Amino acid sequence: MSAVTPEIAADFLIEAQEILDRLGEQLVTLEHDPSDSGQLNAVFRGFHTLKGGAGFLGIQAMVNLCHAAEETLGLVRAGQATLEAQHFDAAQQSLDWLQQMLDAVGAGEEPPHAPQALIEQFDVHGSTPAPAPKPAAAAAPSPQAGGDLIGDDEFEALLDQLHGGGAPTSVVPSAPVAAVPAPAKPATPKPATKAGGEAEQTIRVDTKRLDAIVNLVGELVLSRNRLKTLRARIRDEELDRAVSSLDIATARLQTAVMRTRMQPVGKVFSRFPKVARDVARQLQKEVDLELVGADTELDRNLVEALADPLVHLVRNAIDHGIEVPSLREACGKPRQGHVRLSAQQEGDFVTIEIRDDGAGIDPERLRAKALEKGLIDPEAAARLTHDECLQLVFMAGFSTKAVVTDISGRGVGMDVVQSRIRELSGQITIHSDVGRGSRFVIRVPLTLAILPTLLVQAGDPVYALPLARVMEVLHAPSESLRWFDGQAVLDRQSHTLPLVDLRQWLRVDPVMAPLLTIVVLQMGEQRFGLIVDQVRGREEVVIKPLPRAVRGLPGYAGATLIGDGRMALILDVDGLRATA
Repeated sequence: MSAVTPEIAADFLIEAQEILDRLGEQLVTLEHDPSDSGQLNAVFRGFHTLKGGAGFLGIQAMVNLCHAAEETLGLVRAGQATLEAQHFDAAQQSLDWLQQMLDAVGAGEEPPHAPQALIEQFDVHGSTPAPAPKPAAAAAPSPQAGGDLIGDDEFEALLDQLHGGGAPTSVVPSAPVAAVPAPAKPATPKPATKAGGEAEQTIRVDTKRLDAIVNLVGELVLSRNRLKTLRARIRDEELDRAVSSLDIATARLQTAVMRTRMQPVGKVFSRFPKVARDVARQLQKEVDLELVGADTELDRNLVEALADPLVHLVRNAIDHGIEVPSLREACGKPRQGHVRLSAQQEGDFVTIEIRDDGAGIDPERLRAKALEKGLIDPEAAARLTHDECLQLVFMAGFSTKAVVTDISGRGVGMDVVQSRIRELSGQITIHSDVGRGSRFVIRVPLTLAILPTLLVQAGDPVYALPLARVMEVLHAPSESLRWFDGQAVLDRQSHTLPLVDLRQWLRVDPVMAPLLTIVVLQMGEQRFGLIVDQVRGREEVVIKPLPRAVRGLPGYAGATLIGDGRMALILDVDGLRATA
């Protein structure tokens, strides 16, 4: 690839990754309905395009594997063969190998070759013909050549002329490079004509440039907040109008810039049909995966960060939740289990839910397992409610799996999932009914760049609470406090609200006030009240790294600059409650 420009190689990696992400879902759909000619053509085209781009770049390992898949799919499209279970298994395994090859190319390493046994698994006649190289100036293949039965555009025909279905012996084709279109999207894309005849153009922008713009907008938001604070102090009519105009313009700019970094969660969702299919086959279970709301948009950084936690939760739903077909039938359920992965926007947040109709989670079994592993003492275990027992699955080292597999049950995972969600300023909750199934609900902000907060004080310092966790602010006479098991509580009409005194948590001198100011915060399915000196109001803040003095301490999520120019620490609600 030394003679290929880095731009062409980078474009190929991006385009190839997009094709791989689509192929997993397309193969699962085709496996459910092998007669779907449209899906068959899409899968064939995916492998064919990957082979073409890989051949142009001289990635022989990728060419060999894609050629084997393409040959079989071509015969099926010609009506000369039928796709069997082993072909779908081979195709899905090929995607894993192709991903490894792409990762290696991206890292500048030699890509690994797929095992010969995998290539032979595609064979429908006992032998798979190897790619036969053709002269670089050979004529474009006819529609019947090499099983290529579709009318490819000029771009793919030229690629076939260059490498004849296989990689050239040298990485530089005999034809001039400048005359050959790159396999990925060109730097200047063709305009897409809309229904009304108006041309719409898009460009590919380096994400680092977008991140830099987002950071600059964050600084602008801080400056706006500072001016709004000064406006209230100076009380000048002309300044008031100018700051109001700046406020509106900043809000619009902030929204526009954020939208440039938004991506549909479908970018992550597209990989799950393959994940569910592979796990179900390995466990000999029958599972139907439903995807809802894939067009819901999130910040690009969040979309990427959510990938691993969601993969773990989907695997767990199939491994731990969905029963084997015989057991489901014995329980009066359909043989095929159902897993639903959905996403929807709710204001400034996105809710993602993983729901299954499996066996559910037995809270008493969790309680017993936690005791057995010594994660909690008997006295604490006895006091746990139904919902609190469900939260035990998030404890480090907790697992109810009797046998360790490569899918789940290693004693780690759910605690990492919860930690990752917290790092994203989100939360995860569990709902489960024994015998009926479970729901894991994740709620994360649309973006991590700017966070809506409620500013509170404990003494002179100001602290920021994520607004998504704030349920209400109330006032109560100090004599209304009660104590239960060493914990301050407030009796309300429907429930007892546990309390945490922010001054006490900070280990600063307490102040006895006749009227308490309490911020009610949400933590999973539970709520608790945070006693503060004063509530300053709502403010959008830009999250900054923590100062070294408090970095790593539980209860702190970040830092920010507020409107009066002071630094405020952003509190982690879950860590705050856990360490109170």
